[in-house]
Amino acid sequence: MSGHQLARQNQSLLAPHPGVCFGLYPTKKQQKTDWYQAMLSRFTKLRADIVKPHRRAHQAMLDRVHTNHKIIETMSDAALDKWIVDIKCRLHSKGLKEELICRAFATIKEVAKRELGMSHYDSQLQGGWIMMQGMIAEMQTGEGKTLAATLPASCAAMANMPVHVVTVNDYLVLRDAELMRPVYTRLGLTVGYVIEGMSELERQQAYRCDITYCTSKQLVFDYLRDRMILKEFNTELDIKLSSLYSATPIQDKLLLQGLSFAVVDEVDSVLIDEARTPLILSCKSESNQQEELHREAVWLAKQLDNGLYYQVDLKSKQVKLTEQGENYLKELTVNMSGIWRGERKSKVLVQQALSALHCYRKDINYIVEEGKIVIIDENTGRSMPDRSWEAGLHQMIEEKEGCEQTGQNQTIARISYQRFFSRYLRLSGMTGTALEVAGEIWGTYGLAVSQVPTHKPPQRRYDKTYIYYTHEEKWQAVVDEAIEQQTQNRPVLIGTRTVKDSEYISELLTLKNIEHQVLNAKHHKLEAEVISKAGLAGRVTVATNMAGRGTDIKLDQAAAEAGGLHVICCEKNDSSRVDRQLIGRCARQGDPGSYKVICSLEDDAVIKYFSKFTLMLLEYQNQRQLTQGKTVRPYWLASILINVSQKIIEFNHRQIRKSMLKIDEQRESMLAFTGETE
Repeated sequence: MSGHQLARQNQSLLAPHPGVCFGLYPTKKQQKTDWYQAMLSRFTKLRADIVKPHRRAHQAMLDRVHTNHKIIETMSDAALDKWIVDIKCRLHSKGLKEELICRAFATIKEVAKRELGMSHYDSQLQGGWIMMQGMIAEMQTGEGKTLAATLPASCAAMANMPVHVVTVNDYLVLRDAELMRPVYTRLGLTVGYVIEGMSELERQQAYRCDITYCTSKQLVFDYLRDRMILKEFNTELDIKLSSLYSATPIQDKLLLQGLSFAVVDEVDSVLIDEARTPLILSCKSESNQQEELHREAVWLAKQLDNGLYYQVDLKSKQVKLTEQGENYLKELTVNMSGIWRGERKSKVLVQQALSALHCYRKDINYIVEEGKIVIIDENTGRSMPDRSWEAGLHQMIEEKEGCEQTGQNQTIARISYQRFFSRYLRLSGMTGTALEVAGEIWGTYGLAVSQVPTHKPPQRRYDKTYIYYTHEEKWQAVVDEAIEQQTQNRPVLIGTRTVKDSEYISELLTLKNIEHQVLNAKHHKLEAEVISKAGLAGRVTVATNMAGRGTDIKLDQAAAEAGGLHVICCEKNDSSRVDRQLIGRCARQGDPGSYKVICSLEDDAVIKYFSKFTLMLLEYQNQRQLTQGKTVRPYWLASILINVSQKIIEFNHRQIRKSMLKIDEQRESMLAFTGETE
């Protein structure tokens, strides 16, 4: 082995942590890819983004783990405690060698068995092993990713690496941290969590723990706050020198301990879906003048409420004034003062106000909660109370809904998910749906995807996809399907895309006297209670996409005997991965279950891209005088329209992420002389 290869091998074994070697705040420096590396990446991309499971290597790893576990499981509690101390010392001194990782996995497996009564399956051990190699483990829904995450998190923490376990919402942060706390405590590790509403001191204490559970959003914002402090120092030496003349060392002011190691749960949601929106650290600016400006913009937009005056692009959620609209706007603002005397600025403001009126819809893009506008995450259906739209859009929507205007935000710092997660020295993740975006994940983050075989053979049954012409026919079919399955004593989960749809189907079920529960952005506080009952026999649950990730619907015995959970998908989502997540709620861990897809040609995506084709099909059906029932004929053409519309949305979202990455690179190039771009 050459000296260079030996150096690379030793480097891969290192466990990065704050200290002399990696600095007080370990992060990966941004490296520019030269033309040779870019070309090499392009040619090897198709082979590198998806890694087939190495059966022999995995089996060898499993054999080692089981051999060690047989020894450990015979130990007394006192002997086990000594063993834990010994393995921590070895990991700390010798690094992440394969033999030591296998010993650590066996130890964690036994601790989980004793503390939780849960023992890691081989599939979970393989998932943990893949993550320790710096890859993404695609584990099917219901395979126990929460328990699998304890393997890389504990192993890395025992090697003295500060670990961040990143997930998609505060509910999962609290649930997973508390559920796995006994395992970490027995291993001699501290665990903390960071959620919305915590003070700066509470956050700092949580990040000082060996393992910290947090959402991506909270983590990035805390990192930006640290960057605001660190931007005053050019080098690591400057930071050390500052402690000599400062009463408060710089380390005491920082929240995080750097970016050493992260395990990202639902990695495709965090690294792909949420990557369309930059993370912006801002402060409120109180200005009565701004408030009046937004009020006037909305008033002017309402005067232009005529199809001749503007064109709406629902795809980009933007409105453009026509020539007639611009002329009429000049007439409306002729006697107005201030900014309204400038044609360009007044046009931009009114177009933004028109977007607020016509492109952003209540109970779809946002909800009104206690007199405030709360944004809804399009991917998960969850509310995001601490986020706001830029450039006065949020304030204009507040004016539209009659809410009190909040101060417009002023940007202090910003970064994209792509840039942030690329700064981890070691990054890994897990999800149930990654293959569809494996190429993008590899190209952006350099992470390969490897599938993990299921613990038990899946028993999921696919009934059929039914396509109707109108919304009314579709929703009636959904109600009929729910009633039919309920009469068989099966639990039913009805998945909707928006809050509005979930409340509409709830009304229809109420009219039929069908007892049910609703889970959406308006009822998110009841999530744990709703999910705990969703697997009971005969129970009907209506949920938006928020029930599609991280939640475990457990069947009671009667429900399992009746055929398991039945999932009804009411519309194709913006991504086929979200559809797979929803479908994955049923038939978990070898349980029985089934799903059915019920769509219509009036679904938003179809109308947005294929309105003319839809009308042609409707006309075709009318000519046949409904002789073949209410479902669409020809079925194959309708199916193509629906599937293609979903592919177009996925493509548009992918282009948005690419453009955001290019903007980041341009900003970094333009501001290179100032150091970091945040």
